[in-house]
Amino acid sequence: MTLQNDQNSVELFQVAAFYSFVSWPEATVTSLLQNLSTIGAEHQLKGTVLLAQEGVNGTICGSKEGVTALLARLQSDLPNGLFEVKVSWTPEQAFRRFKVRRKAEIVTMGIAGVDPCKTVGIYVDPAEWNALIDDPDTILIDTRNDYEIAIGCFKGALNPQTKCFRDFPTWVEQQLRPMLKEQPSKRVAMYCTGGIRCEKATSYLLQQGFGDVHHLRGGILRYFEEVSQTESRWQGECFVFDQRVALNHQLLPGVHSLCYACGLPLTPEDQSLHSYIPGIQCRHCLDRFSDQDRVRFTERQRQMESASKE
Repeated sequence: MTLQNDQNSVELFQVAAFYSFVSWPEATVTSLLQNLSTIGAEHQLKGTVLLAQEGVNGTICGSKEGVTALLARLQSDLPNGLFEVKVSWTPEQAFRRFKVRRKAEIVTMGIAGVDPCKTVGIYVDPAEWNALIDDPDTILIDTRNDYEIAIGCFKGALNPQTKCFRDFPTWVEQQLRPMLKEQPSKRVAMYCTGGIRCEKATSYLLQQGFGDVHHLRGGILRYFEEVSQTESRWQGECFVFDQRVALNHQLLPGVHSLCYACGLPLTPEDQSLHSYIPGIQCRHCLDRFSDQDRVRFTERQRQMESASKE
């Protein structure tokens, strides 16, 4: 079966990644928690939806009808609709379970007063992105985690070496602020997978007094949709937080797999190492876990392999 991103075959699962920053009442969040859980169960959807008073963030996978039903329910409570929705297709379910959760933030930065509903940087459409980042007066920053950046990024992007998004403000104060103090004429351009982290990052920078801040509308995934590979400035694959692990420029699963012990992506070369044991250890986590942990991982791997044969 040939897999294409725009294929609507009933044999394929539809994957929808979406988010929207919006200020809505607590009652709306409470209602959606129940309604979305019900829709997910009715349509056998898998994935995660995060709800907070600052908005919604999620990625779900299932039938086209099921995905459409859940998104339509969300749209009914969003004054301007979902800000970003990116759709792709996969021959296998991309998630193991379905979760709808109430969170303090839909993308956790942990800084009070950051409100993308009120203030964000300048959106840059994918068609204009190359010109912006090719400009020598632009400082290009990847707002994703270091393990994501390791398997793909835009050429010339700065890597803040963060383990999680909470680390980003510290990097800004320790590294970016001194950098811009020495180069005050520089503009900032930021990007992430789907647009949500770089959008919140621009809100934080503006709150902290930075100016001339830009971010890629729709993130890497929209860039893949709208910019041809021949014109692309992207190098490598794009990590995604589901069973596909990483996508190539055609929004199809790439060559990376996942270590189910530590959750980090693996290249084919990583998997060929003698130290690699599927589901139990990889080069990233050889010294991270105890023998007792390995026993648990071995049993989990056995159960997963048994389930896949049923």
